Amino acid sequence: MTGSAYRWGAGDVGAVTRGLARTALGAAGAAVVVLLFALGGGGLYVLLGGLAGLAAAAAGLWWFLAHRGTVRILGGLLLFGAPVAVLALYVVGGLWLYALSALALWGTALGCGREALRRPDEPAPGPARAEPAARPRRPVLIMNPKSGGGKVERFGLAAKAERLGARVVLLDPSAPADVEALAREAVAGGADLLGVAGGDGTQALVAAVAAEHDLPFLVISAGTRNHFAMDLGLDRDDPARCLDALTDGEELRVDLGTVSGRPFVNTVSFGVYADVVRRPEYRDAKAETALDALPDLLQGGQGDRLDATADSTPLPGQQAVLVSNNPYAAPDLFSAGAGHRIRLDSGRLGVIGIRVDGAAQAAELVVLGTQASGLNVLTARRVEVHGGVTNTGVRKADRAVSVAVDGEALVLPAPVVCELRPRALRVLVPRSRPGVAPPPPPLNWRRIIGLAFPDPQGPGPSKNERYDDPYRSGA
Repeated sequence: MTGSAYRWGAGDVGAVTRGLARTALGAAGAAVVVLLFALGGGGLYVLLGGLAGLAAAAAGLWWFLAHRGTVRILGGLLLFGAPVAVLALYVVGGLWLYALSALALWGTALGCGREALRRPDEPAPGPARAEPAARPRRPVLIMNPKSGGGKVERFGLAAKAERLGARVVLLDPSAPADVEALAREAVAGGADLLGVAGGDGTQALVAAVAAEHDLPFLVISAGTRNHFAMDLGLDRDDPARCLDALTDGEELRVDLGTVSGRPFVNTVSFGVYADVVRRPEYRDAKAETALDALPDLLQGGQGDRLDATADSTPLPGQQAVLVSNNPYAAPDLFSAGAGHRIRLDSGRLGVIGIRVDGAAQAAELVVLGTQASGLNVLTARRVEVHGGVTNTGVRKADRAVSVAVDGEALVLPAPVVCELRPRALRVLVPRSRPGVAPPPPPLNWRRIIGLAFPDPQGPGPSKNERYDDPYRSGA
């Protein structure tokens, strides 16, 4: 369902929304009163102790991410030990009741505030409306038995697909396969639907063939992380449910990304993350390999840089650039895995650039996240990444760029161009599916005050104005 969030006035506020907003303000005020009331009993120490624990935990996080060896171990101990020490201090000093009350009240304020900002009478941003789809007569599904630790066999995907009338092509785990060629052979043989049970990289290659021939494409969530399936609202816990689309399905039109002519459905990463993916040990130890590479990014901006351009916006000297097929709702600093995309049909690329010029800026990045000056988050229709630049600003003679395309390591000639083919891919999804949870609205206390005490003479909701719409950025 296509939806938008709108800017609206203070009038016409429902009783429930008004009550939630007033509860949020009351709880926030009560939290402050609890601390002030406890000043005589050590309330000031509650506040100072909490701030000291937060600062110590932030320092521990910095040491853990930006160093190796003994310093990393000490950072981990501080990261987890600081909050425990603060709690122990509260208990010994008899202040735990004040701290617990203040935290509970503040949690209530945040929860009620976010709920008040949700407008039940207005659609939230979401994927395109699904259209009715005819049942495919000659579907062909390509399945990778190794994908996701053997989900194809564990969930009986091949047998169920064949019972539903699909022809299944099982890849040979002992030999590399050209899945794009297999998809083209299926089309030549009369297939009226292509599908994949495998990782996102394999999904993208077959999806491109389906889009080229305007055939519906079926995503089966048999990969390891299944980001594309998640953002389509499919069931990632039981991939067999994706096959229900063969008998009771509907169709979504979504965008398909291209990077130097190669398709992608999720993300294209440059810089530090791409170098991590290229390491031989990454496949077997993703987290350990990434942690080992982080100090090169965080300690004073070491490592080579990349120059990028998002439409007309220059992004010079970036250590890492992440380009996604549609923007992520909550972009993560070092990968897109922690977030999800609200829509897949906005026609815009999400762009995240990271530039760290020193330890202070790196610490700011760790503590402030998306508010840090070293982080650029924007959208664009075309992104161009140029050849490598050394950390002293000298362009490298080597014009090749390391790229991770949907988690697959590649080396492409510079400049590397990322674009979208808007609504090029027809995706067949089961009518009954979990769906995509809308992101929480941004917390805005001025708007909460307006909801709690609306002006009866004020304007009502304006259906023609949008607020905080990331898909309109730069349009």
